Amino acid sequence: IGLIGKSGAGKTTLVDVLLGLFTPQSGDIKIDGVSIYRNLNAWQNMLGYVPQSIFLIDDTLERNIAFGVPDELIDQNRLIKAIEMAQLSEVVEQLPDGIKTVVGEGGVLLSGGQRQRVGIARVLYHEREILVFDEATAALDTETEQLVTEATKALSGTKTIIIIAHRLSTIEHCDMIYQLDHGQVIKSGNYQQVVLGS
Repeated sequence: IGLIGKSGAGKTTLVDVLLGLFTPQSGDIKIDGVSIYRNLNAWQNMLGYVPQSIFLIDDTLERNIAFGVPDELIDQNRLIKAIEMAQLSEVVEQLPDGIKTVVGEGGVLLSGGQRQRVGIARVLYHEREILVFDEATAALDTETEQLVTEATKALSGTKTIIIIAHRLSTIEHCDMIYQLDHGQVIKSGNYQQVVLGS
């Protein structure tokens, strides 16, 4: 699902509501007919959030992906799978100590696109069902953005992905796109219908 619209259209507010950070004054959010507010914690545990800038600690790539999991509990198979799905395998192969490489404060050893893909690997490692990308490619150059978009494309059909897009190229592969304006959906459909107007 792609969410597009000018600045101030309500994209981030809508995502904040979806994430359960804001409670709407009226209306409801229902999944399969059941309000998320009946068990907000269960709903939030299904969500993985990839922001515009990824928080990385001055530690190994492994610990940054399995963030918050004690070393002895890190599932190596799950880690490898998350790295592959986030299109990070080549990066890991090139790092001096592979997944044991310390990435530096804020991930200085990694490029912007690599940091974004670590963010994607993190939500995949934690096995979230619904992934929310909040302008996750806005600060990237076109080539890097393409790599991150490839990573989201590779997940198509296995996860529900909600993308707030800055660039229209990011949402080209979305099944459904909603164009927002002043908090209202003004257009919805596939890329052809919403963006190209055909």
